[in-house]
Amino acid sequence: MKASELRAKDPAQLSKELEELLRAQFSLRMQRATQQLTNTSQMKKVRRDIARVRTLLKEKAHVEKAHAK
Repeated sequence: MKASELRAKDPAQLSKELEELLRAQFSLRMQRATQQLTNTSQMKKVRRDIARVRTLLKEKAHVEKAHAK
């Protein structure tokens, strides 16, 4: 997922996206543990998408906090 796509979303949508990504990451971990995962690069992509979403959530919270002052 591109950062530009994520920036267009509001914090509620980002939280939902983060929840979906965390579920996907869990599923991939279970597949890896049972040797069913064939495309291991998916784990890296999901991990980086999670980091992108968390970063944007923190940025938006910081901006809101700065505007509140």
